Amino acid sequence: MNSTWNIRPGWSPLTIGIMVIGFIVAWPLGLAALAYIIWGDRIHTFVDEARYRWTSNRSGESGNVAFDDYRKRELKRLEEERRKLDTMREEFDRFMHELRRAKDKEEFDRFMSARGRDGSKRFDTTEPSGTSA
Repeated sequence: MNSTWNIRPGWSPLTIGIMVIGFIVAWPLGLAALAYIIWGDRIHTFVDEARYRWTSNRSGESGNVAFDDYRKRELKRLEEERRKLDTMREEFDRFMHELRRAKDKEEFDRFMSARGRDGSKRFDTTEPSGTSA
């Protein structure tokens, strides 16, 4: 009589026992056993798919020459648009800086004209009388 013990993915008394013991010993072992029970029959598919995605994403190409050319053209166009927007933003920032500067100068000139050029008129920064408690 030839007796072999195979641990196959799926819910069997043996795999459930291994999972329970794994959780008792160390929870990552139990979690690994549970993952094997649920997805064990698809491990080879997962590994092959992950390997394919890893190698195709590392090169940055999809494998379709027409799509890769289109992608390169679109990325180049988008980079050009981004540069244009960056230039426009810099111009707008300069404009706003000059606008604030002009507004500050106007307020300062108004302050100086109200104060008087000789400095004889001083502004009272104390509270008006009659407001104390």
